[in-house]
Amino acid sequence: MQILVTGGSGFVGSHLCERLIIEGHTVTALDLGTTGKLKNLESILDNPKFKLVSGSILDQDLLQGLIQHTDYIFHAAAAVGVFNIVNDTLASMITNINGTENVLNLAHEFKKPVFITSSSEIYGKNTSDSLSEDSDRILGSPLTLRWSYSESKAIVESLAYAYHVEKGSDIRIVRFFNAVGPRQLGAYGMVLPRFVKSALINEPITIYGGGIQTRCFTHIYDVIDAVILVAFSKNTNGKVFNIGNPVETSIRDLAERVVRITKSSSEIVYQPYQEAYGDGFEDMQRRVPNIDAIMKLLDWAPKRNLDEIITDISDEMKRSF
Repeated sequence: MQILVTGGSGFVGSHLCERLIIEGHTVTALDLGTTGKLKNLESILDNPKFKLVSGSILDQDLLQGLIQHTDYIFHAAAAVGVFNIVNDTLASMITNINGTENVLNLAHEFKKPVFITSSSEIYGKNTSDSLSEDSDRILGSPLTLRWSYSESKAIVESLAYAYHVEKGSDIRIVRFFNAVGPRQLGAYGMVLPRFVKSALINEPITIYGGGIQTRCFTHIYDVIDAVILVAFSKNTNGKVFNIGNPVETSIRDLAERVVRITKSSSEIVYQPYQEAYGDGFEDMQRRVPNIDAIMKLLDWAPKRNLDEIITDISDEMKRSF
């Protein structure tokens, strides 16, 4: 197939492009290069089946030229990272909402299937033991900019689902629960690469808040396995799936694991949320995925544990030192 991947040089996008090339597809990656890096694509840049186009999903003329000549669209372009969302809220929301609307509209016009990458952020402050695809969203005030990303991704999902219901568009949606692994950057607030980088240079590992908040981490290789299954299965059209690992880990335990696995001498220190993100910041205390839907329909489950994830991130970072 001829496949378009928006956000193709980003963390998820670059791993996806690699897998699609391996499986024999011809891939065009569209990326503005803000959070994505050219280095992420170095293994396929010279491949004749791969093409990188510099541009934005807000550029409708550019998108039209790409979409009309493609067979399938993976829409992974988005403003990501807590730091980005808090510090540049308006641009982030415009990119996520207007950019996705451009993709969906043109995909409908040219009758192309679209795969939407969404986020567990849409659940907000819902701390249920097991968040299923139809679980309620619990959010803070719209005046708390922390929740603007959650709102934008929920609108993206609603837009995509409306295109499916009202216009018959071929749509698939997945929600990532902390996809992590090699190539992810800590500069935008992603906790695990930030911890590993500090540990490797024996600098203090900073935990925002008290460290009792928990997360569930999923290796990017497992994530891409799930993405491929959902994307190319005929029985997934119009459906949404959680992609995650239901094993829960506190941020304090995560920092201690990173220190142990990297054999670091880093000290673990704590910083109040307001010092890191400004006044009024809210964090969620836990977010645990229910993955029954994807397990039952597609027989997918994560294979790699947290220690393997930390090791893989550490090994990659060491090569860049």
